Amino acid sequence: MVHFFQEFVDTFDIFLKGMGWTFLVTFVSVLIALVIGLFFAILKISGIKALEWIANTYIFVVRGTPLIAQIFIFYFGLASLNISDFWSVAMGLAFHNGAYIAEILRGSIQSIDKGQREAGRSLGMSQGLTMRRIILPQAFRRALPPLGNQFIIALKDSSLASFIGMYELFNVATTLGSNNFDNMTYLLIVSVYYLVLVYLFTFIVQRLEKRMSISD
Repeated sequence: MVHFFQEFVDTFDIFLKGMGWTFLVTFVSVLIALVIGLFFAILKISGIKALEWIANTYIFVVRGTPLIAQIFIFYFGLASLNISDFWSVAMGLAFHNGAYIAEILRGSIQSIDKGQREAGRSLGMSQGLTMRRIILPQAFRRALPPLGNQFIIALKDSSLASFIGMYELFNVATTLGSNNFDNMTYLLIVSVYYLVLVYLFTFIVQRLEKRMSISD
């Protein structure tokens, strides 16, 4: 334990920098994934067969292939465009999580009573305006707990960025472990940092839930 705490203190600055990059790539990818997920959720409930097929195909492909393969596809596919490792990982994570978020949002939107839509239309709102002002706010409130779980999954999945050499938490741990022939210590240390980030994400989601529940 003495060795663990000593290494924890000695490597604090290095891991803190890696934690910053892990948080940033997760945050950016989640924001993009929310846009992707909402887009495909709307396609799936559009009632237009061609659009539903596009959404279903996207979700099937994401669910049927491993995330690490998707990250590598973005990494090598965007290499000719001189896209950085950060954006390759962010886009790969967003592409992956967007499919799961699409299903979460689709279920939440469909759980809203149809009378809400009819009430909006009776007030003279267009279908799009009804969706934006009445349906989506309620749907997002209902979707927040599963969305929070998906955000935490995305955070932990960001560790796969180490496979393409991006500087982030897990990359720091494996590099230090290889250089010092002490993998176990650095894996335990990095686990502490991931727990801190998971707690931070959980706290943010819980605060959002409390704030949004005030109007209930």
